[in-house]
Amino acid sequence: MPDVLNISATVASRRPRGHLDPDDEALRIERLPVSPDLSDLARHVWIGRWDVPDGQVRRHRVLPYPGCNLVVTSDEAALYGPASRVFTRELRGRSWVLGVLLQPAATAVLASTRPRALVDGHEPLPGGPWTVVRAHMAGDAASVACSLVEEWLRPHAERIDATGRLVNEICQVAESDDSVLTVDDLAARLGMAVRTLNRALSERVGVTAKWLIDRRRLRQAAHVLREHPDTSLADVAAALGFADQAHFTRRYSAIIGESPGTYRRRAGRRRSGG
Repeated sequence: MPDVLNISATVASRRPRGHLDPDDEALRIERLPVSPDLSDLARHVWIGRWDVPDGQVRRHRVLPYPGCNLVVTSDEAALYGPASRVFTRELRGRSWVLGVLLQPAATAVLASTRPRALVDGHEPLPGGPWTVVRAHMAGDAASVACSLVEEWLRPHAERIDATGRLVNEICQVAESDDSVLTVDDLAARLGMAVRTLNRALSERVGVTAKWLIDRRRLRQAAHVLREHPDTSLADVAAALGFADQAHFTRRYSAIIGESPGTYRRRAGRRRSGG
């Protein structure tokens, strides 16, 4: 059982991706890098394919990054904003989804509404090559579909400005630096005033610095509970900087939609085939 000092090292060595049900064999997810010239706009392309037996429904849950996702399916092309809580998609039958995990700076460039209005929401993306993308995805030509999406994104990448790149850096530090436990920590790490930090995030991403830090800690908590189920909840809370186990449990339950103990038991049953 990992002790409290090793939990942060455990999650740092295998940075959690936010998928709360990664052992569901009905869903396969592939991640592909984007071209270097798109790095200010996009993190990676992801492709999901699933095959769910007739009459069954699988609920796939994700605790997303603080950016938008460009999502193309057989019947929609949309920009999905950050989710304040777990995002759940019901999977039926056999199908696919192609997505691009966008950098935080992309929200203000691609959205037709203010970034804050996209939190827990989505909007259609008109004008893209979506019909052709769907045809290639249905024909198992995913690489061609990805190239088409990248070509559509390329002009938008040129619109990322200095503030956008700063917002990307803010989010990257909040997501990756486990020593950042408070908004003051994040501001000091970046050499910024708290007010300036939150204003940039609000205007360009639609979330707060506290949101970013909480999101990293909860993703890490879910990872530890799933991969190391013998770890005590008190140890998880202490290692990730929560005031106490009760505070951790309340926050986790509010965002994930179930208690840490329930999640741990559910993950254990799935891993054991129960």
